[in-house]
Amino acid sequence: MATRQQKRLPRHVRERQMIDAAVRVFSHSGYHAASVEEIAEAAGISKPMVYIYLGSKEGVFTACIHREADRLVEAVRAVVRPHDTPELGLWQGIGAFFRFVADNRDSWKVLYQQARTQGTPFSGEVADARCRVMDEITALVVAGTRLPGGERIIDEQEAEILARMVAGAADALTEWLLENPDETPESLTERVMSIALVGVERFNSGDVCEA
Repeated sequence: MATRQQKRLPRHVRERQMIDAAVRVFSHSGYHAASVEEIAEAAGISKPMVYIYLGSKEGVFTACIHREADRLVEAVRAVVRPHDTPELGLWQGIGAFFRFVADNRDSWKVLYQQARTQGTPFSGEVADARCRVMDEITALVVAGTRLPGGERIIDEQEAEILARMVAGAADALTEWLLENPDETPESLTERVMSIALVGVERFNSGDVCEA
């Protein structure tokens, strides 16, 4: 039962509580098994209030996707400081990505594992969220292949190709991170960065295999 004090909470605080609860419920129960009533109970509010603020269960799930994507992008941006070297910025950004996944397992299940399997209308929302994350990592890679004097280790188009490879590897390796308790965000970042930097060095030296 909501108290009088809870009813006076600002709208953005109330919505945050609802989405926090919904992420937990969707993560543990799955989209189809979860109910608005279960979400309301987890948030400590009435069921009608969920509908008033976020609409249907579909609206609640969409709000979860948007909020968790915002949190992931912000986590990557927050660790990159203006005076970092480009390589350090890339290292920090990839590390922040893996740390977010490791520290927010419920969020990751909703954003990537569950939403991907629900089809329309959520597939478009997930694709947009994934593009935003990929764009952040791409920008870090493009910056990370630029030397202090402005020269480039590889040209910008090649840097964008490398960025997609790094981002794709980071995306694919999240399951590995969650399934292998001995792996840490730091150790996985080191693996990805080592492979990426070796690739750049080989490409730059011309030591590449030709078909």
